[in-house]
Amino acid sequence: MNDDAAEPLLAALQLHYDELHAFVRRRVHCPALAADIVQETYVRLASRGLSEAVRNPRALLYRVAGNLAIDQLRLQETRAKYVTAMPLLENLPDGRPSAEAEIDAKQRLALLIAAVEELPPRCRQVFVLRKFEDFDHAEIAETLGISRNMVEKHLRKALLHCAERLKNRR
Repeated sequence: MNDDAAEPLLAALQLHYDELHAFVRRRVHCPALAADIVQETYVRLASRGLSEAVRNPRALLYRVAGNLAIDQLRLQETRAKYVTAMPLLENLPDGRPSAEAEIDAKQRLALLIAAVEELPPRCRQVFVLRKFEDFDHAEIAETLGISRNMVEKHLRKALLHCAERLKNRR
């Protein structure tokens, strides 16, 4: 573009900048993006290489700015189809327990193990088969050669003992 054609465009841009910016901002709903589009409007026109003077520089500025705004909206629409807003990983809560909770859990586990070890041998067997081996009452009774009623009594005794030991910890 020769300097004779660029001067009226620059003068028109300076004269109508605020209204052109408001025009674009109403379309794209972002003041910063509107400012970028207005600047891009001038850059595009200045680099176009118009050989003759523009009769209505204001109208040309509006036309180019309007088209750039539409292009930007189309680009945003296309991106929205393929890109989803995900929270940043640093903003996601850590799924791990806190150090205090981890220490507390380890202490409770140690206390539970000690409580199970204090149980009489048969009671401990019933408890371990039920809680750790996932045997049902009938399987425990058959494995240990005792009645289902006795299995329930041993479990009740073991659970009460373990609950009492954990309660006394506090």
